Order: sequence, then C-alpha cells, then structure tokens
Amino acid sequence: MIKIKYAIVIIILLLIAVFLYYQDNKLDVTRYRIQSEDIKDKVKILHLSDMHSKPFKKVLAQAQKIKPDLIMIIGDYVNDRNRNKDKMLEFGRELTKISRVYYITGNHERRLENFEELMQELKGVGFNVLRDEMDSIEVKGSKINILGLDENQASRQAYADRKKGIFEYKDESALINELSRKDGFKIILSHFPENFEMIKEMNYVCYDFDLQLSGHAHGGQFILPLIGSVYSPGQGLFPKYAKGSFGTRPKLIISRGIGNAEFPFRLFNHPEIIVINLTRKLN
Repeated sequence: MIKIKYAIVIIILLLIAVFLYYQDNKLDVTRYRIQSEDIKDKVKILHLSDMHSKPFKKVLAQAQKIKPDLIMIIGDYVNDRNRNKDKMLEFGRELTKISRVYYITGNHERRLENFEELMQELKGVGFNVLRDEMDSIEVKGSKINILGLDENQASRQAYADRKKGIFEYKDESALINELSRKDGFKIILSHFPENFEMIKEMNYVCYDFDLQLSGHAHGGQFILPLIGSVYSPGQGLFPKYAKGSFGTRPKLIISRGIGNAEFPFRLFNHPEIIVINLTRKLN
C-alpha cells in the first residue's frame, strides 16, 4: 500500500513537472497589422523581448521561417548573472544572418558590472545597439525611424525609490521630439511599457509617433482565468501594461517575453514572439 502511495506521488510530481515545462517552452506567435500612409510596401518586424539568457532554438527556427525585414530586441537579452553569455552571443549571430537586428538595454543588462563590455560584444555580433540613439533607414521603399531608449529605471535602488515616490526619471523628451519631427514611420523601443502613459513624467503617448515596442512585464508572469495578469515590477499587482496592444496612433505593443528572471516558471503565459506587419494605408 505504501509503495502505491509513493508511486502516486511520483506520478503527480512528474505530471506537474511536465506541465510547468510545457508552460515555459510552448512558443506562441502573435501577429499584428498596422496600416500607415508612410509604408509603401509590406514591412515585417519580429519583436523579441526578455530572453533572459535563454538561447531558445524554437525562436530561431520561427525567425528563419518568418523571414522578417527587421528584428527588434527590447532588452533583457542577457540576465543580470550573465548566464549563457557566449551562447546568447552565438544566438545573436544567427539572428543577424536572418535580418537587420536592433537592440536596446533592459534592466538586467544594466545591472551587470561588465555592461560596457557586453554592449561592445553585442555590436561585434552585428546588433545595432541603440542607447538613447536614433537610426533612420529605408526598407522596401519606406523610411523608418527607430529610436532606442536607454531609460534609467533598471537598478534595484530605482525600484525602491519609485515605491517611495522619490525617483527622478531620465528626461527623454528631447529625443522623442526629435523623432516626432522626422518624416516616415516612427518607432520607439522602450523596455518599460508603463512609460507609454502610466508614468506622468514619461507619458510617451502624448508625442507624435506611430509605434512603441516594449517588454519587461513578462505578461504578468502568471495569467489567471477571470483575473488576468498577476504582477509586474514597476506596476505591481494586476498590471495594465503586461501584454497585448494599446492605443491606435501611437500604438503600444507589449511582448510577454521568452525567458524567466526571478520567477522560475510561467503559468498560462507561454513565451511569445510577435510579428508586426506594416502595410500601406489606402485612402
């Protein structure tokens, strides 16, 4: 009888392990379409975020299948322990064989002692690293302006000061105003989705641009039926900006991310990559 009980317990534990593995490794592909008069021919963007040192082969396979015109990596590519750095650099090399890659910093990279060294290594594999910088390129006849923000919300002290209400946000207004004056389609890469309109000092939604891509919230880590997303750093319990899209123009699209950080697993919240099709708006 005791052996039967042990067997049942082992089976239950194995089932839980399989379930959690599935939750962490079943890759979802979410698609959006945005119409704009500034787009001449379809431009396909692959939006990746929060890989957290996970060289996920499924992501690479999907990227090769999707064949995007641009790849955007919205921070936390490597976690704050620098785990799997060499594997992530090799993963990055493979991504650059598929398409032009743009990358911005997240809170995890910013905590690294070898931060500057990592930035040079990412440039070395072919990433276009944007740290409060802008690039204007032509893709299939369309001018696309990309502003990558290097916001100062990364440190643990920053989180503590934000809770106390004494944190001073970096003023990004000059850069965003410069972007607003550009001709063509305008994109902001910001790791922190709450900066779209939740944080009054930032409030990017008030500016003239087309699209903001963000991550950071991990979809709320757990997504519970009838409740939704559970928690996000910077937003707290039941965060509004954890996944999905908000607004029209400007529009915010948030990735649920790919890897894990402090929480070891996801619940009803599979890793996600996002495909955004920019198409011509017909009058």
